[in-house]
Amino acid sequence: MSHKVLGPFELQVISAVSDLGANAYGVSIRQAIELRIGRSVAVGAVYTTLQRLQAKGFVSSIQGEPTAVRGGRAKRNFKVEAAGREALDRTVTAMRQALGDALST
Repeated sequence: MSHKVLGPFELQVISAVSDLGANAYGVSIRQAIELRIGRSVAVGAVYTTLQRLQAKGFVSSIQGEPTAVRGGRAKRNFKVEAAGREALDRTVTAMRQALGDALST
């Protein structure tokens, strides 16, 4: 695969999707990232990143049923695929190695 590691924001998004499980949809993903990093995040940035991760095969999505609570709109739920878990593992390993190298010099 040509995409060996995730970028910083991709890492935040895929981690949030993984943590949220069945509750991983745009707004909840954004809120989880904001809680984690302590600053606001544009919802457009989240959706753009989700589309990029989906194009890479790292996440998939399913359109839910419309609900009255959402004014008849449906949620799009996301989940991390096996390739996404592998990319997440590679990224975390690379970050740990880089941190270890930086601390040992």
